[in-house]
Amino acid sequence: MSKVPDLTKRLLLGRALSSSKQHEQLLPKRIALPVFASDALSSVAYAPQEILIALAAGGLVMYKYTPWVAAAVVVVLLTVVASYRQNVRAYPSGGGDFEVATTNLGSNWGVVVASALIVDYTLTVAVSVSSGIENLGALLTFIQPHEVLAAVGVLIVLTLANLRGLKEAGIAFAVPTYLFMIAILGMLVWGLVRLLAGTELKAETADYQLRGDETDIAGFALVILLLRAFSSGCAALTGVESISNGVPAFRKPKGKNAATTLLLLGLVSMTMFGGVTTFAYLTDAKFSEPGHGSHLIDPATGTEVTDAEPVIAQVAHTVFSNFELGFALVAIMTALILFLAANTAFNGFPVLGSVLAQNRYLPRQLHTRGDRLALSNGIIILAFMAGLLIYAYDASVSALIPLYTVGVFISFTVSQIGMVRHWNRLLATERDAAQRRRMKTSRGINAFGATLTGIVLTVVLISKFALGAYIVCIAMPVLFLVMKGIRKHYDRVAEELVPSGEDVALPARNHGIVLVSKIHKPTLRALAYARATRPSTLEAVTVAVDAAESQRLQDEWQALDLPVPLKILDSPYREITRPVLAYVKSVRRKSPRDVVTVFIPEYVVGHWWEQLLHNQSALRLKGRLLFQPGVMVTSVAWQLQSSDRLKGRVEPPVPGSSRRPPRAGARHGGGSVSDRD
Repeated sequence: MSKVPDLTKRLLLGRALSSSKQHEQLLPKRIALPVFASDALSSVAYAPQEILIALAAGGLVMYKYTPWVAAAVVVVLLTVVASYRQNVRAYPSGGGDFEVATTNLGSNWGVVVASALIVDYTLTVAVSVSSGIENLGALLTFIQPHEVLAAVGVLIVLTLANLRGLKEAGIAFAVPTYLFMIAILGMLVWGLVRLLAGTELKAETADYQLRGDETDIAGFALVILLLRAFSSGCAALTGVESISNGVPAFRKPKGKNAATTLLLLGLVSMTMFGGVTTFAYLTDAKFSEPGHGSHLIDPATGTEVTDAEPVIAQVAHTVFSNFELGFALVAIMTALILFLAANTAFNGFPVLGSVLAQNRYLPRQLHTRGDRLALSNGIIILAFMAGLLIYAYDASVSALIPLYTVGVFISFTVSQIGMVRHWNRLLATERDAAQRRRMKTSRGINAFGATLTGIVLTVVLISKFALGAYIVCIAMPVLFLVMKGIRKHYDRVAEELVPSGEDVALPARNHGIVLVSKIHKPTLRALAYARATRPSTLEAVTVAVDAAESQRLQDEWQALDLPVPLKILDSPYREITRPVLAYVKSVRRKSPRDVVTVFIPEYVVGHWWEQLLHNQSALRLKGRLLFQPGVMVTSVAWQLQSSDRLKGRVEPPVPGSSRRPPRAGARHGGGSVSDRD
């Protein structure tokens, strides 16, 4: 095998890191904030716009409710942040909502939360990358016909960046995230200064007319429309849970640093979301999208406008009307932060997957670290699932958004109920008055959070179910059943492998069988090795596919006077596998307490294509023999000259190779010399 793939991997991912370097990959708060908070912060790019899209269905008159809807979203945001600050202090191990639910509500609720988070992390990547491409396409129009391809390309870049390791990815993403924060906060300050100076700020769409399909919105219809706008705006809360799942990535004291980061996230996210929504309202910015029950009309021409700038771009254009460089900075940083928002999921999902694997709800490989100390398998699986969503929905944000937020609010609600039970359990044994006051305060925060997020979850389900949320309601039960099935399998295997008294008993005898196709060096080596193991009985076995060839083999065997008897199995239908299996079973039937060891000579080749040039009958035999009780299969390797090129080659790194030393002289590939070529 060539060294080129290894060299390419090193160029893309960097050199492998020893397990002793893992502590150096932990994050300080200044890096952890952009790494884990970029998802929540990036929602500024689409959450205010989603509110306007929902309200636009009722016509222009509904825009007067924009501040109230935004205020309700901010209340929920601050409540969730305050609640999760209690979570990360109480559970700093990184299990997050899954650990809280499992510990306090039982394993089934833990799996419910896990399935919700898996769905939400996948959608976070798909929505963020698709939205980023959509915003970038407004600036670089040549991307628009190739949005899916561009989104997949960005997804690959993000995957490679995270495979290089958490710290390097964090540093790479910290600068643009902080620049985005500076750009948005600077825009809000600049706009406030201009307003105080008496400047009239008016968006390009301020004079446009908005025609909703529903001309008379009142009563129940009004309530439904407001709830839909509120649930759309709640996209601003996605990403908050990532910090609770990524606590192990923080430097010590992990819980305290994670809680501080959450507080900073809440304050910054509230300011940015509230500020952008307020300026959109003050500047009379309007936005609609085809298929959402409203139409934006240019009064000058009387035609429908379908290419209006995103709301955040309209606000930036208006605020920086006298400073184009400021608008350019906001536009570029907005597109970039949407790409980086997916990194939050790339940091949270692998940690969650690792915790689930430790608890045997997902394959154990998800707990294994790669050679860059990243949880590589989780990163790759997340990228694959998000890529499928991007392809299936043509990188359309409007099609993906209705699926969003359902999963995260399920995890919010269940987690906060679990925290209430956590504090109740501690209060039952705590006698210190100061500690009891602190616990009661934390319980009150979590109880309020559980109530509020439960209400929001109900609103989201009602308002978005028909718009696509039903898909999430199907996907989550499927994931739940899959994880329960995996856990059941692991539990069954563990129970089956518990040692019992008869497992240590020595077999009465060991019958050795060497499979032979012709007499050559590999056969002679296999015979010599089999004799060296000193089995109770030893014989060579061949299958008579061709009578003349079998007779020639027998004559050669007798001429060489080999010390092992040769048995020829008849095969009138020219089969190889069935006669050998039948013979091995007959030996076992005669002495059930005995074991049978089958020795199979095997080529070791240096090129993958050489493997294809040899018959695979022995590989099939090996696979069938492994299912036979009391039968052991031993491969006796014979290295062909082509394998010399691999001698001394270090084993290619694989996920988890940092946990064990590399094996020198590892060889790859194998074809059986007992195959008939």
